[in-house]
Amino acid sequence: MTITATEIKNNLSKYLTLSMTEDVYITRNGKIVSKLTNPYQDRVAIAKSLFGVLPDDITLEEAKEERLNKI
Repeated sequence: MTITATEIKNNLSKYLTLSMTEDVYITRNGKIVSKLTNPYQDRVAIAKSLFGVLPDDITLEEAKEERLNKI
């Protein structure tokens, strides 16, 4: 998403929240001058990709044990 410097000044909390899920590029006079981003975005993407991987009837400990036994 690209916004102006004036827009971020007026709605900082909105864009801080938005930057948790996507990069926000800030422009001044039509040129990108900054990028607001989540430093943990890669970790969030990885965690989201793992949701639903474990069946509902297995605990995390059981999954770890099963994984260790495969090695």
